[in-house]
Amino acid sequence: MATPTGDVVAERLRVVQDLCDRGEPLDVIMRTVRSAGLPPDERRAFDAEVLSGSLGQRFDQAAKRGAARRRELVTLFRPYLAEVDQGVKRDLPVARRLAYHLVEHRSDDELIDGDALTKVIAAAAEPSKRIRKGLRWYADLPFADELPHDLYRLRRSDLVPVTQIDDIVWENGRLRVDGYAYLAGLSVRSRRFNRATVVLRGPRWLPPVRMRTRRTLAPEATHAAREPGCNYDWSGFTATLSPWPLRWRSSLRAAVSAVRRKMRHRPAVQDTTTWRAEIVFWSRGARATGLLRGASLGRTERPAGLRVKPRWWVRPVWTSDRALQVVLQPNRAELTGVKLDGERLELTVFLAGRTCTKGHARLGGHRMHADFQPVEGGTNVLVTLAVPALLQEKDGRRLWVEPKGDPAASVMLGDALEETRAQVGDREITVLGDRRDRVVVSAHRIRPVITSVSWDGPVLELRGEYPDAEGARRMSLRHRSGLMYHADMARSGDAFTVRLKPSEMERFGELVPMPSGTWNLSVRHPTGEIVPVRVSHAALPSLDESRHSFAGRGYRFVSTRFDVPVLMAEESRPADEKGVAGTHVLRRVFYPAQRGEPLNDATVYVVNDGRHYADSVRAIYEERLRRGDDREHIWIVKDGAFVPPGPATVVRAGSREHHAALARSRHIVTNSFLPAWFRAREDQVVVQVWHGTPAKRIGNDLPHMSRDPRPPVWYRQAAEVRGWDVLLSQSPWATPVLREAFGYKGEVLESGLPRNDVLSSPDREELAAAVRRRLGLIEGKKVVLYAPTWRDYDRKNSTIKLDLSLARAELGADHELLVRAHPMQAMPLVPGEVAHDVTTYPDMSDLLLVADVLVTDYSSSMFDFVATGRPIVFFTYDLEKYSSRRGLYLDLASQAPGPLLSKSGEVVEALRSIDTVAAAHADRYEAFRATYAPRDDGKATARVVDHVFS
Repeated sequence: MATPTGDVVAERLRVVQDLCDRGEPLDVIMRTVRSAGLPPDERRAFDAEVLSGSLGQRFDQAAKRGAARRRELVTLFRPYLAEVDQGVKRDLPVARRLAYHLVEHRSDDELIDGDALTKVIAAAAEPSKRIRKGLRWYADLPFADELPHDLYRLRRSDLVPVTQIDDIVWENGRLRVDGYAYLAGLSVRSRRFNRATVVLRGPRWLPPVRMRTRRTLAPEATHAAREPGCNYDWSGFTATLSPWPLRWRSSLRAAVSAVRRKMRHRPAVQDTTTWRAEIVFWSRGARATGLLRGASLGRTERPAGLRVKPRWWVRPVWTSDRALQVVLQPNRAELTGVKLDGERLELTVFLAGRTCTKGHARLGGHRMHADFQPVEGGTNVLVTLAVPALLQEKDGRRLWVEPKGDPAASVMLGDALEETRAQVGDREITVLGDRRDRVVVSAHRIRPVITSVSWDGPVLELRGEYPDAEGARRMSLRHRSGLMYHADMARSGDAFTVRLKPSEMERFGELVPMPSGTWNLSVRHPTGEIVPVRVSHAALPSLDESRHSFAGRGYRFVSTRFDVPVLMAEESRPADEKGVAGTHVLRRVFYPAQRGEPLNDATVYVVNDGRHYADSVRAIYEERLRRGDDREHIWIVKDGAFVPPGPATVVRAGSREHHAALARSRHIVTNSFLPAWFRAREDQVVVQVWHGTPAKRIGNDLPHMSRDPRPPVWYRQAAEVRGWDVLLSQSPWATPVLREAFGYKGEVLESGLPRNDVLSSPDREELAAAVRRRLGLIEGKKVVLYAPTWRDYDRKNSTIKLDLSLARAELGADHELLVRAHPMQAMPLVPGEVAHDVTTYPDMSDLLLVADVLVTDYSSSMFDFVATGRPIVFFTYDLEKYSSRRGLYLDLASQAPGPLLSKSGEVVEALRSIDTVAAAHADRYEAFRATYAPRDDGKATARVVDHVFS
């Protein structure tokens, strides 16, 4: 496919992309697309890019959204497609090619009122739908018997390799590249008819370099594939390269370049020669070529270079779009000295082989004066930087020298010079090399630098240097979800040591494994600034980045990008459960087979997909244990989140055992939707306890659920609800709301919510004291719990709207503040000296048990907390906006059992005079309790167990 060139084409593509991202009307987008002003070649390049990219995505969206949108689509697209060059349409990806052909040649009635377009779009989402005829491959898409055969042929735009590079190392002076490459949808089950060659392509006329390549076994490619039903076990490859072919080609290019520069009366300059890495392979009759992309995290991201002669290096490098290149690079300029003299930072650079007296230096985009002094073998360049100006910079910048008459030379870190870190007050100026040994100068807060990493069994030990001012520091490990753990830094002078046990991290008095994912390391400075941790560049070659397994989980300490340390955690899973391929077999083969087996007299308990041991599900389980029910109890646990007490069987979410348990257990108790692959059997009993009485609209009452055509989530909900046998309700008011919201026709048990029994328990004081100890709360202090719900329109915002600092200052030391953000909202940053962050505390009922006052907004916790008789304050700063966007089932202004306040100051004032506020709302409080929680009397769990299990 043609690649768009020219600023005009690029700018117009950006405009179209921006219009699509903003959701502008289709006619506005099409006017921009069809506007004139491009010459024929650029017009073809623009059409090719926009039809396969942003406009094609908008086409797919509009085609799925009903007859009216399809009518607009056909009306606007047909005249535009008539103007597009036939060659451009022929070379589009096959799904786009077919859809656009239908728009041009089918009748309006068939396209608008029929499902032709949606059929093509849905089928194209499955890349495994490919068939071979003779020596060519074709897409298995609809209407193949009615349309031209050549329309379905897979062309270059369809045969784009999927690649991954797992390792790049030098062995005995040769470069070795290991990875895998395949075509999505074309299985590679053996070595037969399966060849691959890695080719390095340099500047124009230079002959390409073919690396010695052989296919290898790589089952991980099958596990990581995005499409089910395909086997890519023999898609692996190993390619090796001797630097010699690069050297003589580079010498030939240098000779030609020298002649050209001499003809222009300029001296010859050593130059870098760059080769891009491509893989060319033949697999089952299909031939494809594509760039090698995708580096594995860790060592592969920072491949080492090889010095082939003095000042000349061969380096594998990664581009910004994750493509692999190999460069033969001269070190034209090397850093030879660094000196900090008061408010001056002096950098000495040696420019080899050139005698210059004039020129400049450049730091990033800042050009500055430099002193050029000819010496034997070249020129010394002195670059002087002002320290006060450096300290104002926020980002590191690369250093260049620009001899007059020559191209700029990137300054490299010399072999004889170590990297420099110079402390200036509480900040430091660093002169470091990047992953290609290019000099980068930066200034920032003093950072901890890890110099060694070791594993002592399950304990990870980090050692390093942190020449910050003396004082206690804690290293923070933050997950992308916002969850954070802290580890103490033992300090001795500038040295520090951190020891942590990822498989047993303390959370609210319990030891739990770190959840799966990537954990970033940082330190919080007393000023509040978050200071990142880095890995010493000298420690990178010997860094242990291997996987360490403990208690069914794997952990890796990796330096990603270059020197950014991360701790990676994951569950250990069998090979046949990994990736899309593994889950496809479990869902389509194993689970249906298990549904045909006899039922076991067992109960499966699921809370929030297995993330918590909490809610009404927990209450039902514990009541059955109290009664001595010795039937099998199975808890679904996601990511090792908890270990249930008692004799329960723990089953890992997503595992083979999980599928078998849901297929063969007589009872299933859950508080939310079950997996999409689950279908209840006739002889199973599914008890849906739901997670509270809704104050905000849910299910079918949400605006998007009533649009035409119905969204996928509508069908997902309908299929789920058909399998429910019993739905719990907190009150007669909640019953019709839940029925309407879910479209549920089955049995509703108005039992009250079992999770609230603890709030009325005779042992509630003893239970509350245990929770206080677990949270680290001081006995005798008044506990204020702030528990807002989530905002659909602002889910990524982690800001705490309540002014916690004001609350701490006004309420004084006799109050404890707890902040419980909603799990659907971004994790907040709660200052530990101001309030306790209990967002990840497993059970909300425990928090309500210890709270003396609840501050909330539209959360279902308001219906639960009235069982305590304690006051509620409503912080509804966005009531009008929330009501119009999400919608509420009740009129808070007339029914809320507490004051509705819109400012933090008003909330704090209400908390200071809470007894007066509670007395003023006593009548509404009792009316609210009688209407919305009449059966929360401490016996709801017994009623449920008697009804379902006795």
